[in-house]
Amino acid sequence: MNKEHVADSTMSAAIDGVAALRSVIQRVNQAAEKAGRVSDRIRIVAVSKTKPVSLIRQVYDAGHRSFGENYVQEIIEKAPQLPEDIDWHFIGNLQSNKVKPLLSGVPNLVMVESVDDEKIANMLDRVVGNIGRKPLKVLVQVNTSGEESKFGVDPSGCVGLAKHVKEACSNLEFSGLMTIGMADYTSTPENFKLLAKCRSEVCKELGIPEEQCELSMGMSGDFELAIELGSTNVRIGSTIFGAREYPKK
Repeated sequence: MNKEHVADSTMSAAIDGVAALRSVIQRVNQAAEKAGRVSDRIRIVAVSKTKPVSLIRQVYDAGHRSFGENYVQEIIEKAPQLPEDIDWHFIGNLQSNKVKPLLSGVPNLVMVESVDDEKIANMLDRVVGNIGRKPLKVLVQVNTSGEESKFGVDPSGCVGLAKHVKEACSNLEFSGLMTIGMADYTSTPENFKLLAKCRSEVCKELGIPEEQCELSMGMSGDFELAIELGSTNVRIGSTIFGAREYPKK
């Protein structure tokens, strides 16, 4: 494949990405309206994993600012090549040894959505304090589907973990809950309803209003349903950027 062809295909993907973003915004607005909600209370995080910086830049140039990545290595390579006013969300499983490179390498990281135990919360808290950055917003990830392959705290432990973040981690800002619904979407309504129930319990225990506690749920296949059930943060990858391109093994 010659260079011109590669450039052309990246360009057409970018144009598609911008059109796809507009279509997603329209669908979010419609879903919000249907649910009697205000659409500007719903954030669209464009999930750019495996996608090149050039494509992210096109979506940025169309006016979008919230982007998400799943892998530390990828976000620390991409973030410095892109404008500083991007709001980066880290949404993948985070290991303790990757916390420092993530926080040092991405000063404009605004949220980690995948805190699923006290150990990772404590590590984030410590590193934020050590490097002297402003408090980091975090979401507690809840495993609402009970699948062993999914990360997240058991629903019975979400109040305890949220309380730990709020009371014991002064450099973190507890901002809500996140879940990944089942891949086949058959029981996703139950997963989403369970997260909303967890939020009620957490807010009651912590004495905070529910509107101050985000629900990050809904991806390309089920974000409209998630909005109907109260999501404030949808994570959209392939619908904006096209199918993921993993390196051939």
